[in-house]
Amino acid sequence: MGLTNFIVTIAGVSAVVLLLRSDVKQSASIFKRNVKHIRNWLEEESQAASKAAEKTKPKELDSKAPKKDD
Repeated sequence: MGLTNFIVTIAGVSAVVLLLRSDVKQSASIFKRNVKHIRNWLEEESQAASKAAEKTKPKELDSKAPKKDD
């Protein structure tokens, strides 16, 4: 009876380890894929922002405004 319990316990632990190992691999691959997508989105947004900044004209300061006399 003791040997049977030991064998069943080993089989159960082995099954859990195999399931968790495959789950961890799958989660890691999904995480890597998501990181690539996010990196691409950030690069696209930064490029779009730099293009938008190039199109806008810089505003000049109004340095010719009259000074207030006390």
